[in-house]
Amino acid sequence: MEGRTIIVRQVEILQRVAHPVFIVGHDAGRFADLGLPVHPDAIANSGAVGGIYTALTIDGPETVIVVACDMPFLDGRLLSRLVEMSARHDGAWVRTPRGVDPLLACYRRHAAPIIRAEIEGGRLKATALDTVLHMADMTLEEVATYGPPERLLANVNSPGDYARVQYGGS
Repeated sequence: MEGRTIIVRQVEILQRVAHPVFIVGHDAGRFADLGLPVHPDAIANSGAVGGIYTALTIDGPETVIVVACDMPFLDGRLLSRLVEMSARHDGAWVRTPRGVDPLLACYRRHAAPIIRAEIEGGRLKATALDTVLHMADMTLEEVATYGPPERLLANVNSPGDYARVQYGGS
């Protein structure tokens, strides 16, 4: 990645397709060098669902792109397509044979009360939002128009994960 960290590359791509770009997280100091606002979860201890909810409560446009911090191969065209697909829905996300990916998605702000109700009900599994939100699904076939799905959808949690995806290992 030309010596850039995953998050730096993500921010560069997001700045091309979204405004404002911000981080939802609890450690503002960790991200200080990025020069972006960092917002703590609006509802503590609510996991990824709480992060999605928090992003929807921050002032900005009607659509909010949400990405996991461990996805090194984001594609701006794919993100823009998710925004387009969300137009008549609560949002849009990628659906694979394993299910939906709630952390590679575009949500519309009007979904915030539904997500808050899930949190208040103790339902914190982000993939379970599939049962309460009306989302447009991007298929793997459509993802493939932007590049290899296994690369674009890769989550990396170690240098070995990154090398495996970067160089096509299994």
